[in-house]
Amino acid sequence: MQTLTETKTQLPTLTHTRNPGMALDLDWVAGVQANTSAIERRAGTIGGRRSVKKEFQAAWLLKAISLIDLTTLSGDDTEGRVKRLCAKARQPVAPWMLDKLGLQGLTTGAVCVYHEMVETAVRALEGTNIPVAAVSTGFPAGLSPYHLRIAEIGESIRAGAKEIDIVISRRHVLTGNWQALYDEMREMRAACGEAHVKAILATGELATLRNVARASLVCMMAGADFIKTSTGKEAVNATLPVSLTMIRCIRDYQDRTGIKVGYKPAGGIAKAKDALLYLALMKDELGHPWLQPDLFRFGASSLLGDIERQLEHHLTGQYSASNRHAMG
Repeated sequence: MQTLTETKTQLPTLTHTRNPGMALDLDWVAGVQANTSAIERRAGTIGGRRSVKKEFQAAWLLKAISLIDLTTLSGDDTEGRVKRLCAKARQPVAPWMLDKLGLQGLTTGAVCVYHEMVETAVRALEGTNIPVAAVSTGFPAGLSPYHLRIAEIGESIRAGAKEIDIVISRRHVLTGNWQALYDEMREMRAACGEAHVKAILATGELATLRNVARASLVCMMAGADFIKTSTGKEAVNATLPVSLTMIRCIRDYQDRTGIKVGYKPAGGIAKAKDALLYLALMKDELGHPWLQPDLFRFGASSLLGDIERQLEHHLTGQYSASNRHAMG
């Protein structure tokens, strides 16, 4: 596990390693299985097997901050709220805490907003390397007319988004129409151009872990740079069993093609202890390369506040009130 000293010298630099995709291999897709009981047993062991304390925990929580897509996706978003969120992304932890920890230059991995707020976020983040991610393609349901979903990607890129979080059509998964899912993902990937594309599977609506595994594989074949669990709007969002299923598909894809694909759990990850579980899972299953923001992100809106509280407790021995660590 990393120490604070190692964290100081390993602040990650975002790189846009792209997944070119491959031809759809239906035999590979059909052969994918998921042993639900075994996956759930393995996921249930993570908390007991990986426990970090004191300065090691602080180092891992600082790492988690650098991997957060700091997100606001509410119907009542305003320019003011987005500007405050961007200020938090630039300075995610109180300066006095960073001074005590001996760390400078820490930021979140990205800021994620609706298309309407992309331009505001881009302006607010000028002078930084923090990318703006836009949710797109009829987020969260993905049921708007197809040509409008494709056009929405282009609009967000022209507004300055460097990453696009697209939603797939769940019906293609539920009906086993893998060719349609592949074609859709391939066209969305092409529309993103140089922007990173994260494919949101909405795993809580896919019925089975086998469907999750097959959808993950098809989206990677079609060129997704990241696969992401959820929109955050479903009844069930990121879980450890779903995550284990998806990251093992990432590992299989790398073994077959040599290409690294990123992973983003999103929705329901609100506590620092949850972030530590996901980091431990990634380290165990995929290794250190997937502890950098070009291959791993948390989709979160409230996680950062709890991490700040834990860091303050590490430094002072006391927990502060949550309202002292607001997002803006």
